[in-house]
Amino acid sequence: MMLERPMPLAPATLTKVAAIVEHAGIHLGVWETNGELCIWGTAHDIPTFCFVLEVVEPGLIVIKHHRGEQSGKYVNVAVLEGDQIKIVDENASSLPDCPDLVTSLLGFDSPASWVDSVNVLVQLAVSMRKHGRGGLLLVVPPASDVWRESIVQPMAYAVSPPFRELAMVMGQTGEGRQTDVWKDALRETVEAIAGLTAIDGAAIMTEQYELLGFGAKIQRRRGAAPVESVTVTEPIEGGAPTVLSVSQLGGTRHLSAAQFVHDQRDALALVASQDGRFTVFAWSQCEDMVHAHRVEALLL
Repeated sequence: MMLERPMPLAPATLTKVAAIVEHAGIHLGVWETNGELCIWGTAHDIPTFCFVLEVVEPGLIVIKHHRGEQSGKYVNVAVLEGDQIKIVDENASSLPDCPDLVTSLLGFDSPASWVDSVNVLVQLAVSMRKHGRGGLLLVVPPASDVWRESIVQPMAYAVSPPFRELAMVMGQTGEGRQTDVWKDALRETVEAIAGLTAIDGAAIMTEQYELLGFGAKIQRRRGAAPVESVTVTEPIEGGAPTVLSVSQLGGTRHLSAAQFVHDQRDALALVASQDGRFTVFAWSQCEDMVHAHRVEALLL
C-alpha cells in the first residue's frame, strides 16, 4: 500500500502505524525524503534493494539485507542487543577451518550464494533455535559407522531404514525447486527433524540428509581422552578467539557435543540453547582442538 505522500517518521506517527503493522502482519516501508526519514507505505513482500530493521524482541534489533532471492535467510549486518552493538564480520568465513555452515550463514562465501542459498543446515539451525526448547544435531559422514563408537548402544530411537524424506526433497533439481509445493515440503521436513532435536539426547543425520536416529546418548569413545578445552569464536568485528574449558561452555549438550567432535573429527555438532545461543562445533586441524563457533548473531 502506497501513501499519497510520504509521512514524516515522528514518534507519535510511528507508534500508531507500527501498531497497525504488527496487527496486520505486514512490513512498514521507510525511505529518505528531503533529508528526513518518511513512511511511504506498507508491503507484504520486502523489496530486493533495501535493508531490513527487525525488532526481534524488546531490546533486540537486527539489521539485515536481502540476498536477492524471494525466499531464504536474509544476511545479518548488525545486532543491537541492549547496549551492545555486534557488527557481523564479513571476513570471518575466510578463517581457517571455518565450516561450510558458518560460511553460508554469513552469506559472503560467493556472490552465487546470495541468489541460490538453499542450505539445509542453515534452515535446520534456524528452526532448532526457533522452537526454543534447546537441541542437539550431529552431522556424520554417510559412508562410515565409526561415529557409533561415541553413542551409547543400542540407540533408543534408531531409525531403520533411515528417514530419507529430506534427502528426497533435496534431490529435486531444476524448476521443481521453485514451486510452492517443494518449498512447503522442505519447510515441513526441516521443522519435523528440528523438532526431534529437542528430545533429550541427540538427533543424528548424515551429510546426505538421512536421519539415522534421535534421543541418542553421547559417550566418550573408548580410549579417547576427555575434551578439556575448546576455542570459541563469534563472527563479529572485534571478536577474538578465546580458549575456554568445557565447563565454561554451557550445559550438558555443549559438553557432549564438544566430546563427540573431539572423538569424531569428521563430524559437526549443532547445539541450540534455550536462551537463544547457537553453537557449531567442528574439529580444527589448524588449532588441533575443537572449535566452537557461536553463530546466534547470524540466525536472528
